[in-house]
Amino acid sequence: MPYERNDDLPESVSGNLPHGAQSIYREAFNSAWEQYADADKRRDGASREETAHRVAWAAVKQSYEKKDDRWVKKD
Repeated sequence: MPYERNDDLPESVSGNLPHGAQSIYREAFNSAWEQYADADKRRDGASREETAHRVAWAAVKQSYEKKDDRWVKKD
């Protein structure tokens, strides 16, 4: 279930991340959704969706960090 727009992201993402981070999340999720279509490529028996969400959060964390209750771009 790839996301076409940031507005399509789950509330847990759109309600917490700034717009730039949402775009990173969406693009990484969509890429991982395609890359991990084959269950043999996933770890620990994770579902395709779970794997894509993990990849997306990891991508966000490369450029953003959580300070207090907000996600901010790293310096």
